[in-house]
Amino acid sequence: MLGPVILAASRSDRMRRLISAAPVTKQVVDRFIPGETVDDIVPIIKDLTGKGLELTMDVVGEDITTPEQSHAARDAYLALIDRLAVLDLGEQVEMSVKLSMFGQALEGGHELALANVRQVVVAAAAIGTTVTLDAEYHTTLDSMFAIHEELRKDFPQTGCVIQAYLFRTEADARRLAAAGSRVRLVKGAYKEPAEVAYQNKHEIDKAYVRILKILMEGEGYPMIGSHDPRLISIAQELAHRAGRKPDEYEFQMLYGIRGDEHLRLAAEGHRMRVYTAYGTDWYGYFMRRLAEKPANLRFFVRSMISKG
Repeated sequence: MLGPVILAASRSDRMRRLISAAPVTKQVVDRFIPGETVDDIVPIIKDLTGKGLELTMDVVGEDITTPEQSHAARDAYLALIDRLAVLDLGEQVEMSVKLSMFGQALEGGHELALANVRQVVVAAAAIGTTVTLDAEYHTTLDSMFAIHEELRKDFPQTGCVIQAYLFRTEADARRLAAAGSRVRLVKGAYKEPAEVAYQNKHEIDKAYVRILKILMEGEGYPMIGSHDPRLISIAQELAHRAGRKPDEYEFQMLYGIRGDEHLRLAAEGHRMRVYTAYGTDWYGYFMRRLAEKPANLRFFVRSMISKG
């Protein structure tokens, strides 16, 4: 299994230096991360929304070691929101944030992350959009869910992410599938121990379907984060059985992966949101995209061979 190896490499400074130095890397990274600045990403936002797609924007970066860096991350999101306000795209573009980027792992990090993300949520609400809290390692989830609950007191539209490969997630889904909630279900993209997570793809897929059924039968708003054609088909069937209308759930896929499918689902009347990342600190995000899907790794290796 190459996935765990790649995930381990995502935390390696040596591998970061090696891959970053490869001449072909930028060309390949651009497939998944189409810009470094707000100015870079605005044409992408205009293009995708013009095609009937919705977006969730992620300013990449997780290795925060000082409060000042966490404030800079917050300010990067606030700058994005300012630009979305000018473009009048608040209803089509939301934000996804990783609390590690807002200082969650620092001393006093729970309160620091809450203070930082609250400012982003307030600004997002002012332009008619919202924020979804991304899930990270299992050790961070209790803090993430507590922050999510606190934010929802004033901003009930704040979303969160749950990961199918974790044993705890079925219970989390039952708790979260309440009226007004917004929950994105993904398989999971971090290297987690066997004590807390399924390791076998078949078991993860079965867990995904069980959890998705909980969300579809609940009173919240499910967001299906998957590129898997079989799971997408199952999601449509579960939505039908639950009596959900097309605007009562949505599909989410990553920028750069299955772009034709994004357009197909949107053309069929589904809500289709593209998870679009940008920024300079791309390494960890990029490596997890390689780990998630063997085709991504093959694409990278072929590019290195052909361009090297």
